[in-house]
Amino acid sequence: MPPRSDPLPVPDAHARAHSERVSAAIHAAIAKHGGWIPFSTYMHIVLYAPGLGYYVAGSRKFGAAGDFVTAPELTSLFGRTLAAPVAQILATTARRDVVELGAGTGRLARDLLGELRRHGDAPGRYMIVEVSPELRERQRATLATELPELFDRVEWRDDLPTGIDGVVILNEVLDAIPAHVVVRRHGDWFERGVVSAPAGFACDDRALPGPLRSLAETRLPPVVDYLSEINPAAEALIETVGRRLSGGAMLAIDYGFPRHELYHPQRCNGTLMGHYRHRSHADPFLWPGLSDLTTHVDFTAMAEAGERAGLAVAGFATQSAFLVGAGLLELLAAVGVPESVDYIREAAAVQRLVSPAEMGELFKVLALASDPALDLAAFSLADQSHRL
Repeated sequence: MPPRSDPLPVPDAHARAHSERVSAAIHAAIAKHGGWIPFSTYMHIVLYAPGLGYYVAGSRKFGAAGDFVTAPELTSLFGRTLAAPVAQILATTARRDVVELGAGTGRLARDLLGELRRHGDAPGRYMIVEVSPELRERQRATLATELPELFDRVEWRDDLPTGIDGVVILNEVLDAIPAHVVVRRHGDWFERGVVSAPAGFACDDRALPGPLRSLAETRLPPVVDYLSEINPAAEALIETVGRRLSGGAMLAIDYGFPRHELYHPQRCNGTLMGHYRHRSHADPFLWPGLSDLTTHVDFTAMAEAGERAGLAVAGFATQSAFLVGAGLLELLAAVGVPESVDYIREAAAVQRLVSPAEMGELFKVLALASDPALDLAAFSLADQSHRL
C-alpha cells in the first residue's frame, strides 16, 4: 500500500551501525571498479548483498513494525481471492505446482493454500523461492503453525526449479529488482552511477553502454531532458520463468504501467523511491541497507519478455478489476453482516486493495500463459491487454 510522506524517524544506534557497514561495502565496490558503479550495482548491494542487504540482513520489513505493508498483510481475503484464478490454472496442468517468488511473511502462501484446500484444489507442491534467511524462518513458522496439514507439500528453494507445471506467483517482486537509471541530457545519453563523496555517496553520469542505449532510444519519449529506469534483469527473470514453465501460467502483481504510460513525457524524473518505516522518500543514499528501494514496473517489457519465452498474454488488468473479477466482494460478503466488527475490519482492508487512491489502480496484474487459449475468469470484468 502507498506509504506516508511525513518526516522519517531516525534509526537507532544498532541500525545506524548496520547502515555504516553497508556503506563501507559500497565504498569498497566503488573503489574496486575504478571509482564508479552503475546504480543497478548500488541497488543490488543495498538490497541483496549477503549479510548486509535490506532483504537478507534480518530487519523487519513487512507489517506495522516494518517499512511497508503488502496486500497479503492487509487481509487474508487477498490470498483467498487469488485462489480462484490459481485453481483455474492448476486445473489445466498435470503436476499442479505452485511456485511463489519472495513470499514475505508467508501469509499469502497460508491464505492461498488454505483456500485451495477448502475447495479440494490443493497443489501437489508449493515451492517458495526466498533469498532471505530471516523471512524463510518466518514463513516456516507461519505455515507449520497455521497450516500443518499441508506443510509437507511446501519446500524452500534458493533458485527456480528447472521445470514448472502449474502457477508462478510474483507478488511485489519485480519492483525490487535492481534497475539501471538512464538519462538523456542535451541530446546525449548517460547511465547514472554512484561515486564516493565526502558526505557519503553522489550520483555521476557516464556514457550509456550500447545495449542500454538501444533500449532507451526505443522506449523513452523524444524529449530533450529525461530520466527514468530500465530493468533488463526483471525482464530476464520473466523470460527465465517462462522458459521453465512447461504448463500453466505466471501471475505478476505489482505497481507500474504499460510502457506508454510509464515513459510519459511528463514523468521525466523516473519512479525510483525509498521506503522507510511506512514513509516514502526520494533519497536513494539515505541509510543504505535500512531503506527499501523500488522502481515501477514496465508491464509492456514484462509481456514482451514472456512472449520471447513462448508464453502468451492471458490478461492484464488493474488490481481492483482483477480481484473483483476473481470474487473478492463475494468473499467479503461471506465474512458476516455489515454491522459486525469482522466485516468492518475486512471492508476497510478491501477498500485499500481496490480504491483508486490506494492500491486499486496503481497495482496491476499480468498473466502470462503457456496455453494461448487460457481464458481466466478473473479478467472478465476489465481485461486491458490491448493497453500493453
